[in-house]
Formats: sequence, structure tokens, C-alpha cells
Amino acid sequence: MANYKKMTAWSVGLSLYIVAIILISLNLGAVQISPGEVFQTLFGQGNSRQELVLFTFRLPAITIALLAGLALGVSGAILQAVTRNELAEPGILGINSGAGFAVILYIFFFQSSMNTLTGWSIYMLPLFGLAGAFAAAIIVYSLAWKQGVEPIRLVLVGIGVNSGFGAALILFQVKMNPQDFMQAIVWLSGDIWSPSWSFVTAIAPGILLLILYGAAKFSTLNILNLGDEVAMGLGAGVEKERRILLLIAVGLAGLSVAAAGGIAFLGLVAPHIARRIVGPKHQYALPLSALFGAAILLSADTAGRNLFAPAEIPVGIVVTIISTPYFIYLLMKTK
Repeated sequence: MANYKKMTAWSVGLSLYIVAIILISLNLGAVQISPGEVFQTLFGQGNSRQELVLFTFRLPAITIALLAGLALGVSGAILQAVTRNELAEPGILGINSGAGFAVILYIFFFQSSMNTLTGWSIYMLPLFGLAGAFAAAIIVYSLAWKQGVEPIRLVLVGIGVNSGFGAALILFQVKMNPQDFMQAIVWLSGDIWSPSWSFVTAIAPGILLLILYGAAKFSTLNILNLGDEVAMGLGAGVEKERRILLLIAVGLAGLSVAAAGGIAFLGLVAPHIARRIVGPKHQYALPLSALFGAAILLSADTAGRNLFAPAEIPVGIVVTIISTPYFIYLLMKTK
């Protein structure tokens, strides 16, 4: 009951914080719009310029950041539970780089430019991101398997696969025109580079469905946390459930990469903070992981766009700056 009350209180607090960050983000930018004008525009009372800035540029970008943050928070929580490894996270395990590699392949062979995403290409991009994420996950899982999957072996294999995809990405990037090359570099470091309502509709259904399905698996995640032997003793189909949960986590990571590039460490930090507050039970930890992921990513995006305006810092760089000290602390703490 105490953890339920904590989760409820923190959920309400984080939701209010997210709303506040959204309003601040709508207000700030190259074209500043006062809070009063923001509310007027949202309710149809603004001028055409304000409507263009809010509804065409800022709101789609904010929505994509919100969805990507939710997805990475849940993906990291599931990966850490399934692998029983507190260092597991889509970026570290090579899933982000696999998804990014597939997206760059699609742009290189079928689009020829990163500025020509229109029509069906908007819907093809998430599919290629998913395909790349699943390919990376299969490679990592296969190489890490040795009469089971040892947590530290999984991380080491993931780091190796991540490096391999990174090298392959550079080979294709250098063949792009200079403008696309620079844009690809920025996007792969984590950047919401093509915000539009069409792209929101392309990724939102998949992300929301996978989050809901993952949340419904909280009891399975709790059982898997007890270890394989105990889980099998309780009647759980361990390998089957592990594969299903991995598919959910990898799917969320792939869609988030297609939406916001390769954002590292967010899927590591958000679940850790949630577990410190409400403990390991996933009926409490999963919702908070999602909200912390969204809150951190929205805050980083707002800071990156406005702190050094008119220059913008990619959101992935800001998240990395925030999260790296925590990752080093966890690495030193892990036996």
C-alpha cells in the first residue's frame, strides 16, 4: 500500500511537471510566444503566425519527445528485468545502433536525402527502425547465449555489436552528401529531426500499444525477477515469456530511434530512479519509468533548444551529459 501511495503521488507530480515543461517549451524558441498567447492559440484565438509555430513545428516535436521518452523508459525497465542486469539498456545493448543503421540504409538507398521524407516514406522509416532493432537484438542474444545468458556477457556482447554497427554507419555516412552526412551525425546522437503530425501518427499507435502490452505483463516481470528456477517452479514458461518481453522492449526502442535518433542512457536511468522510489514490483515501477523517461527527455529537449539559442544542442547530447555520471556510478557499484 505504501508503494502504491508513492507511485500515485509521484505519478501526479511527474504528470504536472510534464505539463509545465510542455507549456514552457511552447513558449520558448526563436519565435517567442507569451504564456497568454499560447493559451489563446491553443483555444483557436491566436493569429496565423502563432498557429503555424505551435501546431506545425512545436507541438509535433513535443509529442514525439513525449512518446520517445515513454517508450525508452518502459523499454529499459523491461530489458533490465528480463536480463536481470541493472546495466541493460537499448543503447548499451546495441539495439539503438542497429535501428539507426537500418534507418540510414533506408535513407541512403531509397530516399537519397534526409530532407525528402514525405508520403509513404514517413511510415517506412519506423518499419526499418524496427527491423534494425530486431536484427541487433537477435545478434546480441545469439552471441551472448552460452547455456543461458549471463548478464555481464550480454552487456559486453552488446557493446561489441554497438561498435560494429557504429563502424558500418560511418561507411554509409561518408558516401552521403555533406549536408546529409552532418544531419545524420546529429540525428544519430539523438535529435528530433523531422517533427510532423504525419510522423506522430506513424509511431504513436505502435508505441502506445507496446507500452500497454508491456504494462499488462507486470506479473510475469515480477516472477522473472525471482530467477529462472523459481519462475519455472511457479509454472511460468520462462523462455517463451522472455522472448515476448524482449520483442516488446526491442520494438519500443526501434520506434523511439526512428522518432528521435539514438538516445543513450535514458532507458538506463529512468527505471533505476523509479525502482529507488517504489521498489522492484513492476506494477509500480513501469508507470514511473515511463513518466521519468518522458520528463527527462522533454526537459533535455527544451534545454537543448533554448539554452544556447539560436544554436541548438541535440537532445541526445543533453541526456548523455545528465546520465553519464549516473551510469559510471552504477558501473562502479556493480560487482
